[in-house]
Amino acid sequence: MNLLASMRYLVALNEHKHFGRAAQACHITQPALSNALRALETEFGVVIVKRARVYVGLTHEGERVLATAQRMLRDNEVLLQELRSDMNNPHGRLRMAAVPTAIPLLSRFAAMLQERHPGIVPAVLSMSSQDLETGLENLSVDLALGYTERMHLPGIKLTAWPQSVEHYFLLRRAKKASADQLRIGEPMSWAEAGRLPLCLLTSDMHNRTIVDQALREVGVSVVPSIETNSVLALALAVSAGTINSVLPGSMVDAVRSHRELEALPLVEPDVRTPVGFMTQDGVRASRALEAALAFLQTPEWQAQLQQHSGMLGE
Repeated sequence: MNLLASMRYLVALNEHKHFGRAAQACHITQPALSNALRALETEFGVVIVKRARVYVGLTHEGERVLATAQRMLRDNEVLLQELRSDMNNPHGRLRMAAVPTAIPLLSRFAAMLQERHPGIVPAVLSMSSQDLETGLENLSVDLALGYTERMHLPGIKLTAWPQSVEHYFLLRRAKKASADQLRIGEPMSWAEAGRLPLCLLTSDMHNRTIVDQALREVGVSVVPSIETNSVLALALAVSAGTINSVLPGSMVDAVRSHRELEALPLVEPDVRTPVGFMTQDGVRASRALEAALAFLQTPEWQAQLQQHSGMLGE
């Protein structure tokens, strides 16, 4: 039995919650995956997977094996990167994830990091805050970009690198397209925005919690006209019709080339939410992660933050 491969299959099963999809992700057949997991149970003398016609979860002992598997796979990746890299040329994968509204910033960071270090292969993932926290906890995410104010994991210490402060705009179609780019209009109150037809993120997204709370403060309860878990869908819905949306400045910055749109700063109340990069403290960093954390502190990246974090001329 290849212990490391079997551990990889277990992690894939936990991620996909389906035997067939986990096998496909591992490029093996479903019987091969099932046999490997049974061999793992024989090796440790415990039942790891709850038995049923479909996947229903792991046993208590299986959860403990899973935690070890996640650490083993990460330690293996760290070792491989150390063996394949030299001091100035890090090589290896770097799994980075962000809440949907921070994806433009993370994508820019990933592209600049990869240009600086061609040996690094970044993975840029969009996740809800809850999934982001889970990824930091089980080490499936190396570097997370999210809402630092809510990242308090029991028994785990995080280190944060503040990046920007989200503030919010009503995005709508302009009555007349501008000559060059999206227009920044006059401020609008949250109460006024809440009376408009809105496309908002789904309720499992922390951004939606922020928007709902701001509207509740002014006595407005909103039933969105459209809900989505994609910030791109928010912008496209506004561009395509008469719907409006509430977006942070960094997302408005990402669609500034759309001349038919305008963004109005939302006021009363003035809502601002800190966003930062986070890693789990006390865990040995891979060479790729070390390079990413070093790049975070360079003047080059700080200049990009100043330009694209969503202040929009404020």
